[in-house]
Amino acid sequence: MTGRSRAFPASVPAVLLGLALAAGPVALPAFAQVPIDESISKRDARRLDNMEKVVREMRDIVFKGRDTGKPVVVEPADTDARMAEFTNRISDLEQSLTRINGSLETATHDLDQARKDNAALSAQVKALTDRLTALEQRQEAAAQPPPPAAGPTAAPAADGPTPTEAFAHARQLMLAGNYDGAEGAFRDYVQAYPDAPKTPEARYWWGKTLSVRGAHAEAATAYIGAIRGWPQTTWAPDAVVELARELVALKKPSDACQALAELPKHYPKATSVKARAGQVAAQAKCS
Repeated sequence: MTGRSRAFPASVPAVLLGLALAAGPVALPAFAQVPIDESISKRDARRLDNMEKVVREMRDIVFKGRDTGKPVVVEPADTDARMAEFTNRISDLEQSLTRINGSLETATHDLDQARKDNAALSAQVKALTDRLTALEQRQEAAAQPPPPAAGPTAAPAADGPTPTEAFAHARQLMLAGNYDGAEGAFRDYVQAYPDAPKTPEARYWWGKTLSVRGAHAEAATAYIGAIRGWPQTTWAPDAVVELARELVALKKPSDACQALAELPKHYPKATSVKARAGQVAAQAKCS
């Protein structure tokens, strides 16, 4: 007999083995040929069929051992070993499932934490956006020109200077390099004579003094008041360029480009400021 012999249960009575050896190549025992009585349960019928199968296997093993002259080795059934193997496999599967469940729980926790962090970040971004919007609104409000005063031009005091004298005094302070004094003088002139013929020009020079000390928002407001109505004067084109420069400093390049676009429309002959206008346009990255 080659290889391992078929293992059969140790519970088979030894007498069956002896009968099989003595019987030789004959038919199965008579009880194997008897039909199963209908009164026998299905379970008993299956047990009887299994017993017949075991007897046939025993007979084959004995005949093969007799024909080959090799000893017949009766080995115990390996059911317990297989059951142990199956148990080990099931245990390994349970451990794998436990690890997978642990990984899923960790991933779920990380996902929940990421969602919370994302929500917090979104809230911070919204708060920052609201702050920036409010800041831009305040800057735009500051850049708006002050409303004109109602009523006729205020008359100077009897012992005070005339509008012409007040304007000349402010210009003299500026030419002398006293920009702080000139700023106050032009501011006082604008407030005292809001509708005087020289008021737009006073706003222009007032914007110059504000630009010197870096008051960009106030300077832009002064320039806007100066060029309202696009006056045809020698200083108006320069006021447009200065307004654009202050808007660039206020981080409003699109507004600066819009102001520069109006320059050739209203002052096509203002070639003296063309070079400076190009520099400001480059800073604002106008198309």
